[in-house]
Amino acid sequence: MHLVKIACERPDKHGRSLSQWDSPELARQLVAEGLTDAISPSTVWRILNAHQLKPWRHHMWLSPDAPRDEVFYTRVQDLIALYTRPLAAHEVVLCVDEKTSLQPRPRKTPTKPAQPGFIPNRVEHEYRRAGAWQLFAAFDTRTGRVYGRTYERKRQVEFIDFLTHLEAEAPATVTTIHLVLDNVSTHHGRLVREWLTHHPRFQMHFTPVHCSWMNQVEQWFGILQRKRFRLVDFLSKEDLRSKIGLFIGEWNTHAHPFNWSTKSVAKVMADCPYRIAA
Repeated sequence: MHLVKIACERPDKHGRSLSQWDSPELARQLVAEGLTDAISPSTVWRILNAHQLKPWRHHMWLSPDAPRDEVFYTRVQDLIALYTRPLAAHEVVLCVDEKTSLQPRPRKTPTKPAQPGFIPNRVEHEYRRAGAWQLFAAFDTRTGRVYGRTYERKRQVEFIDFLTHLEAEAPATVTTIHLVLDNVSTHHGRLVREWLTHHPRFQMHFTPVHCSWMNQVEQWFGILQRKRFRLVDFLSKEDLRSKIGLFIGEWNTHAHPFNWSTKSVAKVMADCPYRIAA
């Protein structure tokens, strides 16, 4: 029982500078506290396994600072309705966000491609820093088309420039452009609010706090990260900008929307007191 008790406590409580326990460290701790003369890590593991304990694992969770109340779930419902209801001919829904600090990281020697014999791509360990881009992107929820521009910085002036780009891209027949965004000040600062008063086509819809998963452009950023930035090796900053534009162009040739439904989101929210109607 002493082992189980220690395993259920933070190592700091026992004066140990560890992020979490593992079997060898727990074995050492039992001996250090005089609870046993000797014990092997494998014995520690068997005891913990019998008690269904794995103190070397961790999961992220969120303390309830942002209340999950009726207002929160009403906002979630409104966004899901925006994603799933039939749109009028004059409407589009664009999910907008920024992927920041995209670095080219040019390598000391070129990356070598995969070869027969199960030889993988080989990436030089050493690289040099060459600045970074901030990618502003918008994902059309009905077509999957992506609009993107890169900037040196992420401020209201860059965001306004990107909105101007989106307005120029939207056909004149589209009189309502719904934008889904997070609550960062770049998206609703004074300059942005003033700009919006002169551009009534835009309607802003902000996701609830800690709900980045509700912004569909985040799903597309995941695809971008997996397919283009898993190996970071660009010749220069301008090469990086060019390759981002090329990736967006290639995506748009076979663009597709993501499958969102009220039922799928209802499953995510099933344990809350304010249920989303299916």
